[in-house]
Amino acid sequence: MCGIVGYIGHEQAQPILLEGLSRLEYRGYDSAGIAVMDGGRISLMKAKGRLANLEERLTGAPLAGCIGIGHTRWATHGEPSDLNAHPHTDMKGDIAIVHNGIIENHESLRASLIQQGCVFVSQTDTEVVAHLLNQLWDGSMLSTLRRAMAMLEGSYALCVISAREPGVLYCTRKDSPLVVGLSDGAQYVASDIPALIAHTREVELLDDKEIAVLTAESATVYDAYGHARDLHPIHVDWDVEAAEKGGYAHFMLKEIHEEPAALQKTFSAHVDPVAMKLREEAFPFTEQEARELSALTIVACGTAYHAGMIGKYVIERLARLPVVVDVASEFRYRDPIMGKGDLFLAVSQSGETADTLAAMREAARLGAKVMALTNVVGSSIAREAGKNVMYTYAGPEIAVASTKAYITQVEMMVLLAIDLGLKRGALPREKAGELLAALAALPEKAEALLACEADVARFASRHYDRKHVFYIGRGLDYALSMEASLKLKEVSYIMSEAYAAGELKHGTIALIEQGTLVCALLTQPRLADKTLSNIREVKSRGARVLTVCTEALRERAAVDADELWVIPDIPEELAPLLAVIPVQLLAYYMAVSRGCDVDKPRNLAKSVTVE
Repeated sequence: MCGIVGYIGHEQAQPILLEGLSRLEYRGYDSAGIAVMDGGRISLMKAKGRLANLEERLTGAPLAGCIGIGHTRWATHGEPSDLNAHPHTDMKGDIAIVHNGIIENHESLRASLIQQGCVFVSQTDTEVVAHLLNQLWDGSMLSTLRRAMAMLEGSYALCVISAREPGVLYCTRKDSPLVVGLSDGAQYVASDIPALIAHTREVELLDDKEIAVLTAESATVYDAYGHARDLHPIHVDWDVEAAEKGGYAHFMLKEIHEEPAALQKTFSAHVDPVAMKLREEAFPFTEQEARELSALTIVACGTAYHAGMIGKYVIERLARLPVVVDVASEFRYRDPIMGKGDLFLAVSQSGETADTLAAMREAARLGAKVMALTNVVGSSIAREAGKNVMYTYAGPEIAVASTKAYITQVEMMVLLAIDLGLKRGALPREKAGELLAALAALPEKAEALLACEADVARFASRHYDRKHVFYIGRGLDYALSMEASLKLKEVSYIMSEAYAAGELKHGTIALIEQGTLVCALLTQPRLADKTLSNIREVKSRGARVLTVCTEALRERAAVDADELWVIPDIPEELAPLLAVIPVQLLAYYMAVSRGCDVDKPRNLAKSVTVE
């Protein structure tokens, strides 16, 4: 949450900072601000609300200088306001900082600083750091910053500029993402790579408590012990266009249309398409290790958690390995039982999700074999997993509501299930071959399915005023229902819930009344009779039923459906990978019809890097 940018070079900083913030606004959009230094003078401009408000203010009063920092905020401490917007300064205005994360001991630090004469102007935990740096100043920002970090509890990514050292930009991190962009004659800082790729493809990843000292001509990184270390930049091969809308009205719609390509890239990275065999190096365990596993725990948050629920069904079915799926924010606090023989899988699109990272560390402490699934190379979760990391290849995902990252996570769950199934001797090779062949054909089928977009848009235009929507399904369809419901809630603000269809008579059916919209997912042949019975139950009580089904079930589903969307036939383990497309489009078009800000839903941010 929140977006940081920093620049030092020979060009004017303001336009570079604003461009970077525009690419990071999905991380927070309660307020925005920049600080620019010219010689020994720091100037600030801040504005509540969207970045456009800041840009409007700067139009009439631009800030001059070739070094600066910027921030777009998702509020945690203090309401969204001009005063609470970053950057924050000490009382003299000599030191300016931007911060992502939460300083957990900010109250005790604030009380101590007030006793020392500091006057606070904001409600934020961040302002504490600016005053602390001033109080600890010893003539060197590097040593001052190190001393301040020793006093800070919690998570942080910090960028600091000081009029006392006008040619230097400092940045550091702990449990919050931050990357340094390297180039000749300029250096960049950002909380996410899309803010940098218009300027450089060479990025340096900082470990916890490392400090980067940047000048226009150089970058030096000091480790947690204060020793300068060699740089190990990685090359980013994303295109600039991948982080732009490319003619689509919203990033969310663009990213749904990118799903066929994302599925293809993820498949090709893990499967030899000629031999139609899994790439051994793409999966983090040997046959012996796979056979010795006693259980798998998948831990994630939000959409990634729902991908884990799909994983539970397919891994248990294909690999005969017991699977528990846990919400990351709950995992550590239930005193989990784990140890040798247990496998732990952390799933996170960004690789920076705070609760998932903390759960991962707890599992490692308990002795489980820890591995990760993420979309971001070099992210915190990826680095902590070491060699035991698997990647999706969704490319940059800008919309807050995840779509292509989710579908590639589900694809990876299926591939992981096939790999484990083969290595554990639970999955016949013939069946594995059928599934791999079906996965290879999936991108083409997904592309064809996007033709349903017009039908979805028309349906949404007739039903966008619903106050409640229910999603029902059984087995894999129920797991998918949870994600479909979340998407609708996230972007349209319609109250929506997903229920296991078999649970209707245990209370939920009391909520069904005349005109209630129910979306039924029907892709599992072995459960079709029972789900069809549940559809009739809600239909008889006045519900209007939208059914998403496979071609094989079309005729039976049409009997009770008021609206029918049909996906191509596919092995039932893979059906969620196609069925998710129309329900993602439904969420999108319901939100558009209601006039919602689809890419930036209220109160949400893309990456949750604080607990």
